[in-house]
Amino acid sequence: MTTFATGSTGSHSGQDGLTRDALTVLQPGFTGTTAPDWLLRRLGEGLASVGLFGRNITSPEQLSSLTAQLRAEHEDVLVAIDEEGGDVTRLEVRTGSSVPGNHALGAVDDPDLTRDVAFALGRRLAECGVNFNWAPSADVNSNPANPVIGVRSFGADPDLVARHTAAYVTGLQAAGVAACTKHFPGHGDTAVDSHLALPRIDADRPLIESRELTPFHAAITAGTRAVMSAHILVPALDPDRPATLSHGILTDLLRGELGHEGLIVTDGMEMRAIAGTYGIEHGSVLALAAGADAICVGGGLADDDTVRRLADALVAAVRSGTLPEERLADAASRVRALAEWTRRAAGEAEAREADAGRPDLGEIGLVAARRALRATFARQPYEPPVQPLYVAAFTPVANIAVGDETPWGVGAELARLLPGTETGTFAGDSAGASALAAAGTRRIVAVVRDEHRHPWMGDALDVLLATRPDTIVVEMGVPQSPPRGALHVATHGAARACGRAAAEVIMSAR
Repeated sequence: MTTFATGSTGSHSGQDGLTRDALTVLQPGFTGTTAPDWLLRRLGEGLASVGLFGRNITSPEQLSSLTAQLRAEHEDVLVAIDEEGGDVTRLEVRTGSSVPGNHALGAVDDPDLTRDVAFALGRRLAECGVNFNWAPSADVNSNPANPVIGVRSFGADPDLVARHTAAYVTGLQAAGVAACTKHFPGHGDTAVDSHLALPRIDADRPLIESRELTPFHAAITAGTRAVMSAHILVPALDPDRPATLSHGILTDLLRGELGHEGLIVTDGMEMRAIAGTYGIEHGSVLALAAGADAICVGGGLADDDTVRRLADALVAAVRSGTLPEERLADAASRVRALAEWTRRAAGEAEAREADAGRPDLGEIGLVAARRALRATFARQPYEPPVQPLYVAAFTPVANIAVGDETPWGVGAELARLLPGTETGTFAGDSAGASALAAAGTRRIVAVVRDEHRHPWMGDALDVLLATRPDTIVVEMGVPQSPPRGALHVATHGAARACGRAAAEVIMSAR
């Protein structure tokens, strides 16, 4: 494989132009809270995008300083982030999100609220110098066993998901931040996490068109500037290759039939669905050839060697005739066009007088979380607690998209409202008995997340409720299981805002 020179002069002809284009289509990540020297050098050589993750962020001030450092090297750099709000947050990775996620917004089903939440989130991103968000998720969560989408989806009804996807795109982009609607053609009907293996959807084409594609059509109509591909095999659309590598899905369907003219971005290429089957170098070449314009990598692989390997692979593919040079040039031009759009959109957002007076992120987030909450009382009158509680958090293994660094639950909020409240974490077959022993005589608040997907959680609740019928149950995942407990609270997500709304209801008499 030919290694390109690192001292590109910026010429867009010959080898220098080719290597610049190869760098331009990459969206790498890095470690640390300041930009490393290798990343700054690559920005000078043509790299046009940088992806940020929770590991890169400690505060709004630090994030603003970081993005300013990036723009000092490349004024039009696309600074991307995976900020869905709700369970998947990078801005507030250490505290939990100020806004509930998609499932809560879908439960409220007020598109104006969804648009306002997305606008407030976009404004916060823009203030910190982030101009490209890998969100929203337009997946229809039709499979209750889905291990990776769940509350990241607006719901299981395609029309509901469509109207909220469109509202989210509109709100986010009104704040000057490009939306990247994901995971095309739809990751909702899977029982496998593509971070770990290659999922397969065996639905027929008419069902895919009426279910999976409906929200993406709405997003494109709303003007989404980008769409992210999914690492999933959909035989009705392409029997041989996953969507990220499929010309039929990315070019014929997304570009041709659905009319998407913006950027097509891959999901993380280091995810096992691609890395474990095709490898990231070959996979990146295939993705570009299929119609992708930007290669997302950096969640797990975040170093200069990864950038070099991928850029080398693209250059070598062009030189060998495997990847048409005009396809690479077209992809790079689409990246640059999006950067130009973000610059214009940011200026328009700042100048828009109507933006004044809109609620801030925390304010609108709490409003949304309260409206999304569903409380079911076993009997009236409900007796709110007056003594310190014991919060038993029945904690599943977090999926990679959510991560395990972000706190969740109601313990912190209940301790604030009722000092002396303590929290314990439990899992597995003995979770119920262990929670009972730890709680002692204190009233129990049992917190679950997707009880319907974890039989041990249901068993734990059986044990608690048989002995302590006054137990309060809080479901912070998808509320598929029947409500039970003296009070059952469904939050439709585990964001910090959802925890606060739940704590308020637990502490209030009805």
